[in-house]
Amino acid sequence: MYWDWTYFVFVVPFLIISMLAQINVKTTYAKYGKILSRRGYTADQVARRILDKNGLTYVRIVPIAGDLTDHFDPRSNTVSLSQTVYGKSSVAAIGVAAHEVGHAIQHATGYFPIKLRSAIVPITQFGSGLSTPLILIGLLFGFYPLAYVGILLFGTVVLFQLVTLPTEFNASRRALAVLKEEILEVDEVKGARKVLTAAALTYVAALFSALASLLRLLVIVSGNRRNDRR
Repeated sequence: MYWDWTYFVFVVPFLIISMLAQINVKTTYAKYGKILSRRGYTADQVARRILDKNGLTYVRIVPIAGDLTDHFDPRSNTVSLSQTVYGKSSVAAIGVAAHEVGHAIQHATGYFPIKLRSAIVPITQFGSGLSTPLILIGLLFGFYPLAYVGILLFGTVVLFQLVTLPTEFNASRRALAVLKEEILEVDEVKGARKVLTAAALTYVAALFSALASLLRLLVIVSGNRRNDRR
């Protein structure tokens, strides 16, 4: 039986970290999802208020199915809020809604990192889809330049995760600044910050997981290349 030690060194630890990050998001959201805003705003009302204040009256807010599936779609100018967020008055829901509005504002103001992320999405999709076949073919036929091209294409996934970090942290900073100014009480802002921080950590985990996978591929291809030269 072949023992792939790289899987246990580069994959398993980060799978565990990613799982823990997701659990942390859900438990943090559940905790602050029970704390209602004393001013009584719902998440969708907060989103509409922030959008209108920034001149984004054309951006729609719609409910979608799922749990924490919230996102902003720049193609349709739509902020989609999940069923655990839309219409809810909790500190957690308001924080998430304001965060997604932060992405809408980033697009409207030409925030460079989010423009860069949008630009490399097609490259990342192409690279991630083609990288594995190229690496496998390169290893199978001993044509290692092809395998290294596959690794280079996989590097676009790492680049995408890296560019994602500033967009997520910036959206949270924008959200918290507005919430602190006119939506939530001081103690409620602390709760919203914890929810958004927990969410941001999932993106950090995703970046390190992608980096670990890239290193694993380099180790596998380089190891096979050395063995073939012996």
